[in-house]
Amino acid sequence: MTSHPISHGGPLSGAGVAPVTSVVFDLDGVLVNSFAVMREAFTLAYAEVVGDGEPPFEEYNRHLGRYFPDIMRIMGLPLEMEGPFVRESYRLAHLVEMFDGVPELLSELRHRGIRLAVATGKSGPRARSLLDTLGIQGQFEVILGSDEVARPKPAPDIVLKAMDIMGADPDRTVMVGDAVTDLASARGAGITAVAAMWGETDEKTLLAAEPDVILHKPSELLSLTVP
Repeated sequence: MTSHPISHGGPLSGAGVAPVTSVVFDLDGVLVNSFAVMREAFTLAYAEVVGDGEPPFEEYNRHLGRYFPDIMRIMGLPLEMEGPFVRESYRLAHLVEMFDGVPELLSELRHRGIRLAVATGKSGPRARSLLDTLGIQGQFEVILGSDEVARPKPAPDIVLKAMDIMGADPDRTVMVGDAVTDLASARGAGITAVAAMWGETDEKTLLAAEPDVILHKPSELLSLTVP
């Protein structure tokens, strides 16, 4: 794999394109590695609400990026699972870690004057609590959850709201995500869709969605900005 961003003819390709001044990040799988915690929370919620049987976490994992109640509807699982899932997610939040290079990336982006936002499938309160626990909440101008917009991802609402709050220029804004829903949300908002490949994403599925830019490690995002 290359260690450099790969352009697929999106808004950032070609000479003379304005550098990025605003970044909207997804949270899970992009800034933080929360898969083990999500698996445990899902398993406990499934056992508590559904009962015996193998929790279908792999199927759940394929829908990451969406709001939890929407995933339950898609999978035909009880919406009552949300309560214990959220409870366990809060309880286990101290086990979530940032990906290598993320703290340094955020600090450097802020140093360069880049405006930063988070737009996540989590609820807003849970996202802000997690980022506060990790000590990086203050790096972001806005942190939005799927419960704070009319339509969660893959609709563009959450990205558009983050951009509106930041006063972001669509031609100089990117959305960094690890799921097809993130790319769809970015495109619906008229901004560049960037694929983050450093988590546990389904690489084949994500590449099939033809992201505008592919990044293999967090630091590569800096190449889209002005030092």
